[in-house]
Amino acid sequence: MDTLYTLFIDPLTKIYFLKALAGGSIVAIVCAVTGCLVILQRMAFLGDALSHAMIAGVGAGYLFMKLVFGVEAAAGAMLVGSLISAFITVFMIGFVAKVSRIKEDASIGIMYTGVFAAGVVLVSVFGKYIHIDLMHFIMGDILGISDFDMVVSAIVSAAVLSVIILFFRYFKITSFDPVMAASIGIPVLLFKYVFTGCVSLIVVSAVSMVGVILVVGLLITPAATAYLLTDRLEKMMALAALFGFTSILGGLYLSVWLNSAGGGAVMLFATLQFLAVLMLAPRYGLLADWQRRRNMVPQQVIEDIIASMFKSAKPVADTDITKYVEMKPKMMRNAMKYLIEEGLASGTDMYELTDKGRTEALRLKKAHRVWETYLHYMGVPDSELHEKAHVLEHYNDLESIDYIYEKMGYPDTDPHGAKIPPVYSDGSFCLTALYGFSDKDVEIVSVDTDKDVAVGDIVRIIHTDDGWSVQKDGGTIDLTDSEVESMTVRFLS
Repeated sequence: MDTLYTLFIDPLTKIYFLKALAGGSIVAIVCAVTGCLVILQRMAFLGDALSHAMIAGVGAGYLFMKLVFGVEAAAGAMLVGSLISAFITVFMIGFVAKVSRIKEDASIGIMYTGVFAAGVVLVSVFGKYIHIDLMHFIMGDILGISDFDMVVSAIVSAAVLSVIILFFRYFKITSFDPVMAASIGIPVLLFKYVFTGCVSLIVVSAVSMVGVILVVGLLITPAATAYLLTDRLEKMMALAALFGFTSILGGLYLSVWLNSAGGGAVMLFATLQFLAVLMLAPRYGLLADWQRRRNMVPQQVIEDIIASMFKSAKPVADTDITKYVEMKPKMMRNAMKYLIEEGLASGTDMYELTDKGRTEALRLKKAHRVWETYLHYMGVPDSELHEKAHVLEHYNDLESIDYIYEKMGYPDTDPHGAKIPPVYSDGSFCLTALYGFSDKDVEIVSVDTDKDVAVGDIVRIIHTDDGWSVQKDGGTIDLTDSEVESMTVRFLS
């Protein structure tokens, strides 16, 4: 009990710990929420650039106040200088990317290192006037947060969160689809600059408190962690804020337990938190991906199963299918589960293809016979046609197959004399090519008849020993074999 008290309760009685927790949480939450948009807009490198470029503004603000007013370490002047430096960096990045063939990512790399280097030179040359600890600037001191830093950070955080809430819909659409946003009249560039200004304010207000490394980490890592758990921006922002807070809380505890630097401990905890979610996330985690790949059935196997079920023309057991398609029992179960979930098959112990499954089987059959015909035209020996076509039939999108079919002059049969099924790229097919069509509602796609059956009609086709008939609007229309053969239909979805 004493150990638990020492580890978890005692730090909460320390003022420095509570102050670091409060100040760090303010920074972490606004960084995490803003970081969601940073990730979606692929601006992660920009946050790093702004935080590094600030050294020039801090140095210039310090030097200005020292030389002009004789005041040392004027926080307000350094804050304004940092903000100016950030906006100059953003402007130069955009300018270089716009007027040259240099892409924006390269422009960021060039300009932020240049501005950062200028700041380092400034601090070095005027070292007798500027007393800035570069290590503190880079690493920060979250356990030594000043009251002024906390107030500034709270004001900036409130302002930035207010802007994000007020213009959330605009930030959302410009992040996901800037082209569509521009097409409906949203000033994409304006909102990009507004958002960049928000990022600049966050970085400027937080660096003096938590350092360059931590502010960049808090801007990216909690948001990236949340991105692994959801596809909805609102939920992503809420989770990111939670992960930002837990990063601060866990990192501070880690810092106390290990007697280490606060900023480093916070980022270590945030990174470990990200790695844990990366491993365990239910949809995008490594374990979930491994499980999916373990249960995944190759598309070729799925297509072979459909083809074998189509040949049987009746309900079949899984043991019947494995006579034609070699696979392990677990793969067979996964395959049938997939076919049922996709609406291609139905059943429990005995399985049969649905309308959708039979249409897919017809498409595969056409692909196989078109490939056989093509290979025959290319001079492949007849004894090898089936085996080679069985491999190629899995390249079977209908547009490609129809293109090859057209170039061969629409042959009626393959080299073995088997009829090439009339199935088309729009999903329609000739009804006579498909078994199991009785009592099915279909849409007429094309027909050659002078009877009261037209393209677009929703009808039911009936086939009996006496011939063919169409049920339409409560009436029955008899069709000849030639009229049925001219008809192409599409199953209703």
